Amino acid sequence: MRTASPRGCARGAAVGVLLVLSVVDLEVASEEGYSVWPPAAVLVTGLAAVLWPPHRRPAWLTPQRRTAVPALLSVLYSVMTYVLDEETPFGPGEAVVLLCLLHVAVRHCPPRWAVACGALNAGALLLSPVRYFHTLWTVDAAALDLAAVILIGLTAGAAAYRRSLDYRRNVTIADTRREERLAIAADLHDFVAHHVTGILVQTQMARMMATTAPTPTSTTTSMPPGLDPVLAGIERAATEALASMRRTVGVLREAGPDADRRPVGDLAGIADLTEAFTTPSPTLTVDAPDDLPHEVQAAAFRVVQESLTNVRRHAADATTVTVAVRHDAGRLDVTVTDDGRGGTQLPAEAHGGGFGLVGLTERVTALGGTLDTGPRPASPGWRVRASLPTNGRARRG
Repeated sequence: MRTASPRGCARGAAVGVLLVLSVVDLEVASEEGYSVWPPAAVLVTGLAAVLWPPHRRPAWLTPQRRTAVPALLSVLYSVMTYVLDEETPFGPGEAVVLLCLLHVAVRHCPPRWAVACGALNAGALLLSPVRYFHTLWTVDAAALDLAAVILIGLTAGAAAYRRSLDYRRNVTIADTRREERLAIAADLHDFVAHHVTGILVQTQMARMMATTAPTPTSTTTSMPPGLDPVLAGIERAATEALASMRRTVGVLREAGPDADRRPVGDLAGIADLTEAFTTPSPTLTVDAPDDLPHEVQAAAFRVVQESLTNVRRHAADATTVTVAVRHDAGRLDVTVTDDGRGGTQLPAEAHGGGFGLVGLTERVTALGGTLDTGPRPASPGWRVRASLPTNGRARRG
């Protein structure tokens, strides 16, 4: 048998007190010969707003609606009583319900709505003595309003304090998640850098051995003449990989106020990408100004980079690769095509997990652009096409 927690017991007791006070309001109205329907409508609406379980609450029942509708009904009840010059009672049940809704408004509503809904509930509570006294300037009405002001201040203060605790808790959770992701990024940097550094060192040794002349007592033979450019390309790629990882982790760490936190890559870097891609050498066409927003240039750079990487992974038999970057009518179009038929000599471990295009799609759509990938129409090969807005309407993620 499950034992009830002290918090659950306290919550149950509070709900019981709220229901008992509401019944008292209706009993008083009934015994004194007043209609119970107006106070019943206010109480039922308020109790539903306060007691509706959060996990069963529909999406349309926002904190704004929960707190504003019962308060508006209470104000309307008070105003109609004053206009019709009728005397009706007001009881503790409605007052407690309005205080609960004030707490909900201040704690859970968006900032602007919190002020409006909180003021509406406070005003409904302060206006309720009008039903019985028909004025707020008598001693009894003023005394009730003074007590109401004290209760309103205490309730609003407690709700504001809890709202600040919620905010600080959310900030702490976000900082913890960020630190954990940073730790993962740093670990990834260390693991990958270890292996890439090994590739770099071995490549440098291979180049040194290729350029070292054999001695009479050495069994070293000269390397093929075309091997050195290949090794130089591997060395350059490994060096750039290490530099890119250092920059990325440095951005995550926010090392200092002068750190360059812009995305890595631009339109000028696309030429370097295509020059480094030698099997086969891509045909590059760039017809775009160099003063486009840097996030757009970085996205275009990543589109070309990921496309060329996929050609190397999945279409090593390609004989032609075309890269076209064009700017027209406020949009930057980046198209990468190849004529590969899917032949590759890379091992399965090097093919990747298919997350490159997923991340690329997120980057492009975050800027308000579109990304289309698929087979080339009416010809073998693959095409990647991205369209990015450059007229200032790009969305910031």
